[in-house]
Amino acid sequence: MAATLPSPSRIYLLRHAEAAWAQPGERDFDRPLNEKGYDDAELVADRAADKGYRPELLISSTARRCRETTDAVHRAMGLSLDIRYVDQLYNATPEVYLDIIDSQTVGSVMLVGHNPTTEQTLEALIGHDALLRALPDGFPTAGLAVLDFDGASAGWKLIDFVHD
Repeated sequence: MAATLPSPSRIYLLRHAEAAWAQPGERDFDRPLNEKGYDDAELVADRAADKGYRPELLISSTARRCRETTDAVHRAMGLSLDIRYVDQLYNATPEVYLDIIDSQTVGSVMLVGHNPTTEQTLEALIGHDALLRALPDGFPTAGLAVLDFDGASAGWKLIDFVHD
């Protein structure tokens, strides 16, 4: 009997692009992307689209820098992309990210979120050693991890990492 694939069977983890420093009186939540961040978000979104990566559902933090990163993905992957904004992704734990992923019934889902939680979520899915091999310098801003469920090992495998 063949093992059944989890739902989703592909996960995209996208760390928001580089944000500007907070201005006096500005909340961290409201920080926009800086110029480099806008450029990197567009570049990574275009590269991902060129590779044929397109989630069935994109779930983004409601923080401004995540919404702006999501806008770049939306432009690159098409206006019909199903997008949901979830407050819980801001200041969340990896367990929250994993619970959100696990609760989806689509075949592929993308989370647009924050570090260190995005990196910690990737580590929870692929293991510490695989994380260190793939990202020895950590999870960069505007980095996109693409993971597929490997039925042979009954675990997640990082198949690509798209970045600027």
